[in-house]
Amino acid sequence: MLRKFLMGAAATTMLAGAAMAQDATSDIVDTAVAAGDFTTLVAAVQAAGLVDTLKGEGPFTVFAPTDAAFAALPEGTVDTLLKPENKDQLVSILTYHVVPGAVMSSDLTEGMSAATVQGGEVTFTLDGGAKVNDANITTADIAASNGVIHVIDAVIMPPAN
Repeated sequence: MLRKFLMGAAATTMLAGAAMAQDATSDIVDTAVAAGDFTTLVAAVQAAGLVDTLKGEGPFTVFAPTDAAFAALPEGTVDTLLKPENKDQLVSILTYHVVPGAVMSSDLTEGMSAATVQGGEVTFTLDGGAKVNDANITTADIAASNGVIHVIDAVIMPPAN
């Protein structure tokens, strides 16, 4: 019974990943839009004025929080961040989710750190499943024409200055 459950769970995960994977001719933004589970992220990228950057040449690695990850933030957080007067804070949070270059899951090692576009560092752990800071990487290595997307289950926040 457990084996059937695990096989079913693995098949579901693979199918979900395949459904989100776009032809690598789509850039990071178009890939996220087509996936359908990143409405909040896409709205935030638009509000922050980062669409052209993430449609640029790259390569970029984006740790993309799902809509559920944004919904798990304290009530009102997303609405507050999307206000024009909070654009700098929104840009800081979003660029903390972006690492220059294409970092594939096979490149990750336990305790590895990577500098983000925001200027801070994220740390990877592999024990018990791949994580970036405290967010689980739920789907890895979604290819885009200008980089790679890793889906995460939480919004990661840059350290306070």
